[in-house]
Amino acid sequence: MRKRTLFRLAASTAALGAATLAYASLVERNLFTLRRYDVPVLPADAEPLRILHLSDLHMTPGQERKQRWVASLVALDPDLVVVTGDNMAHPGAVPGVLRALQPLFDFPGVFVFGSNDYTGPVWKNPLSYFLPDREYREGVELPYEELRSVFTGAGWADLNNARTTVKAGGRMIEVVGVDDPHIARDDYESVAGPVAETADLAIALAHSPEPRLLDEMAADGFELLLAGHTHGGQVCVPGVGALVTNCELPRSMAKGLHRWPGSDAWLHVSAGLGTHPTAPVRFACRPEASILTLIPR
Repeated sequence: MRKRTLFRLAASTAALGAATLAYASLVERNLFTLRRYDVPVLPADAEPLRILHLSDLHMTPGQERKQRWVASLVALDPDLVVVTGDNMAHPGAVPGVLRALQPLFDFPGVFVFGSNDYTGPVWKNPLSYFLPDREYREGVELPYEELRSVFTGAGWADLNNARTTVKAGGRMIEVVGVDDPHIARDDYESVAGPVAETADLAIALAHSPEPRLLDEMAADGFELLLAGHTHGGQVCVPGVGALVTNCELPRSMAKGLHRWPGSDAWLHVSAGLGTHPTAPVRFACRPEASILTLIPR
């Protein structure tokens, strides 16, 4: 009797595990979701301004459902589009990224790259994400210069270790960004400095939300900090949340909108729209894009 009970328990556990894996890999990773946040960063008499934040597409050929969903976001009519990296996951991904984003090229846009814009994915043990000093492994080189040309050719500003001003929603917005700190390509020192008094709004971008950078950006007066990279934890525990962020950001800030500690700045971390191709699962963490409505303080 005892052996029979143990066998049934083991069989039930295996069945539950299989069902959970099937849901995470076949269902939830395709449940694309639009998040909406109000961010109080504008002067008292200012009109709202809408930012569409996209991150971590991790596009591979054939992902037509994702491409159609992202393209449909054109109906949101944002004032500004912000892309925070990891657009590709395959050498042949540029056409798919273009099909997804081309309708949005009619709007002002800014972007930074992530590690998976430069090199493709390499299989890794998922448990390695819990190691604090995990070594980064590069895959095949990806056509990042081709992607950069597509974005800049559409008029979007390249903010990989750069700073500029863009006009969006009738406002002059000072924007700064760094190349991906996850692979030590960031050089904020070269673009750092206080926000201009003439700017109506100041926004800072990074792919990986490393606290050391966010502290500096907030200290310079950037009111809205935007990042991706974490996938929101990708596989979360209901009631607990993210188990890892793959960076130094606290797990409690793995996704969503948060006040950045010790400052007046707000941080929005996108859980992203894709997954690493060798781990195509999401659980309790749907793929997402966000529309941030900037409102008076």
